[in-house]
Amino acid sequence: MKNKIVTLILLTISGFCWAQQNISKGDALYFEYKYKEAIGAYLKQRNEKPLSNKQMLNLADAYLKTGKYESAVETYLEVFKKDTTMSAEYVNKMLLSMSRTESKERINAYLNTKQTVFTPELLENAEFNYDLFEKVENTTLDFEIFNIRENSPQADFSPMFYKDRLLFTSARGHGEKPVYGPSGESYMDIFIANVRQDGDLMGSAPFKEIPPSPYHQATPYYAEELNTLFYISSNMEEGEMLFTEEGKNALSLGMIDNIGTFKYALRDLNTSFYYPFYDAKTSKLYFAAELEGGYGGTDIYYVFTNNGLIMSSPANLGPRINTPGNEIAPFIFENSFYFASDVFYGQGGMDIYKSEMQEDNFFSIPINLGIGINSSYDDFGFIIKNYGDEGLIGYFSSNRPGGIGNDDIYGFKVAEKPGLKTFVLKGVVSNPVSGQGVSKAQIRLLDVNGKLLKEIYSNERGEYRVEIPWQSGITIEATKERYSSYSGSFEESDMETIQQAAFKMEISFIEDLVEEKEGQTVLKLNKAYFKRGQSRITPEVALELDKVVEIIKKFPELQLRIEVHTDSRGGSATNFRLSQARADAIKSYLKKEGVPESNILYTIGYGEDKILNNCTNGVYCLEVLHKQNERQLIVVLNYNILY
Repeated sequence: MKNKIVTLILLTISGFCWAQQNISKGDALYFEYKYKEAIGAYLKQRNEKPLSNKQMLNLADAYLKTGKYESAVETYLEVFKKDTTMSAEYVNKMLLSMSRTESKERINAYLNTKQTVFTPELLENAEFNYDLFEKVENTTLDFEIFNIRENSPQADFSPMFYKDRLLFTSARGHGEKPVYGPSGESYMDIFIANVRQDGDLMGSAPFKEIPPSPYHQATPYYAEELNTLFYISSNMEEGEMLFTEEGKNALSLGMIDNIGTFKYALRDLNTSFYYPFYDAKTSKLYFAAELEGGYGGTDIYYVFTNNGLIMSSPANLGPRINTPGNEIAPFIFENSFYFASDVFYGQGGMDIYKSEMQEDNFFSIPINLGIGINSSYDDFGFIIKNYGDEGLIGYFSSNRPGGIGNDDIYGFKVAEKPGLKTFVLKGVVSNPVSGQGVSKAQIRLLDVNGKLLKEIYSNERGEYRVEIPWQSGITIEATKERYSSYSGSFEESDMETIQQAAFKMEISFIEDLVEEKEGQTVLKLNKAYFKRGQSRITPEVALELDKVVEIIKKFPELQLRIEVHTDSRGGSATNFRLSQARADAIKSYLKKEGVPESNILYTIGYGEDKILNNCTNGVYCLEVLHKQNERQLIVVLNYNILY
C-alpha cells in the first residue's frame, strides 16, 4: 500500500536540520517519510543497542506504511508488553495492521481487552460495522466505477465540483513548479477539467483563478452560494515560505472571494488544515486538522462563518465521527455526511463512510460504503450529486492497483444514494408522575416478526440512543423492574417521522400508584362519592375509575378486590345492600372500559361494618365526619407477591 495518510498529510513541509539534532539516522529517515530506509536504519541500530519505545513505535508505523503488516503487529505488541498505556492512536494502528493478517475473531478478542482505551462511540461504531458486513446481505449498490482518463502518473486526488466542471489536486507539475522532496513529485497544484457527457474528464489544465504559487495549493472547495473558492496552501509571505522556529511550514486554509480577493481563513504555522467544505445551510466551514485535544490523528472540525469569514473557534465533530485514526475529506449531500477514515474496522487503509446528520449536531453511526467504492487500499475524497434522469454521479480518489498514478481519480454512477440506510432513535424514558428520567430502563427493538434486533439501557438521566439497519417496520419496548412497560409498533412511513426528534417513552413506577390504607395495599385514588342512597356511577367516581383502567393497562398482572363502605346513616341491612350494589357497579364500569374480568377477583360491600371514627348509629356527627366513612377501595391482592 502506498500509505501517505493519503498524499496530503505529506504536504506539511519540514525544514529540520537533522544533523544539528540529537536524533538517530532512523529517526531522521522516518521524519522525512523515507519509511523503507528508516526500517533498515532502525534494525541496524537495534543490533547495537535497544530502541526506545518511541523509536519502536516509529518502526511499527514504518512497517504499516510499507505494507509489512505482520512485522507491524509484532512490533506494536512488543511495545505494548512494555507499555500497557499505549495510546488509542497506536492501538488503532495495531488493529489496522491486524485487520490485514488476522481473523475478525482475533481482532474482536483483542478489542475486548481495550474497552477502556476507546470511546463508547468507537466501540459501538466498530460493532455495528462488523455486524453489518456479516449479517446484512446486499449492502453494496451496483456501482459503475471508471478510472478517469485525465489521471497522470503522479498523484491526482481531491475532486470537487466547480460550476459545470471539476477541480482536482495534482502533483503532475507545470511551468516552474519545483519538486517537493519527500514525495519526489511536484508541489501540489489545483487543476480544472471539463466533464464529458459520460462523466469522464477532458482538457485538464492548471486552474488560473487563484494566485499562482511555487508551493502547495490543493483540495479546493467551491461554495456556489458565496461564489467563493476555499483551498489549502503553503504558508507564505511576499512569495516566501514561512517557517516556525523548529523549521516547520504548515498548510493554511485560504479563500478567493467573489471579487477575486485572497484571504487566509485559517492559518497557524504549527497546524495544517486540510479538505475544506462549506455548508451553506448552516454557514459552517468544515475541515480536517490535527488540533490539541482531538481524538487521534487528523479530526474533522467546523467553524461558524458569516459569508465565509470565520466567526467562531473550531469545534470538533466528536467521537461519533472522529476516531484514534485519521478522518479527512468531509462532504455533505442531502443531509448525509461523507468522509474518509483509516479506523481499524474498515476494509483497509482509508475508507469512505456515511453518517446521517440530525438536529443538535447529532450524527448517526458512520456506515462503511462497502466493497467497490472502498478497497483494501486508500479510498477518500468522495463527492456526489444528482445526474439528470440517470441517478447520481460522483468521484473519489484511490491508490488501488490498476490505476495510472500514485493516487487516481475515479468516477462512478449509481442508481440511488449510496450507504446503508439506518434507523436512529434517541430520546428519554421518563416517569409521568415525577417527570424525571428513568435510569437503566431496558429498551428493546424488534422487527416485524418479533425478532430482537437490539437491546440497550437508558443512562442515569433516562436518555438513550439506539441505531439499527433500516427495517420495514419496528416495535419499540421499554421497561424496568417495578415499572410498567411501553410498547409501540410503527410502519416504515412512521419510522421516518419518529426518528426526527427526541422520542419520549413513559413508564410508571408502581410505588407512585399505590398506597397503604387500612392495613392493605390499595390503588392511589382521590375521594369520590356516589349520590346519597344511589349506586349509579357519577362523573366524579368515573374520573377516578378511569385511573384504575390506565393502571391495569400498565400493570396487567395486578389482581384486584373492590370493596365499598357506607356511613352509619340508614339501616344496616340497607347500607350493606347499597355498598354491594356500588361495588358491583364499579366492577361493571371497569369491565366496560376494558379491564379484564380476570383482574377483578371479587367485590364486597361492607356497609357500615367498618366505621373509621365514632360516627356510629345514634351519634350526632358533622357531614364531613360521615363522609370519612363513605369510601371505596381498590385493593391489590398480589402486591407483596409481585413486588
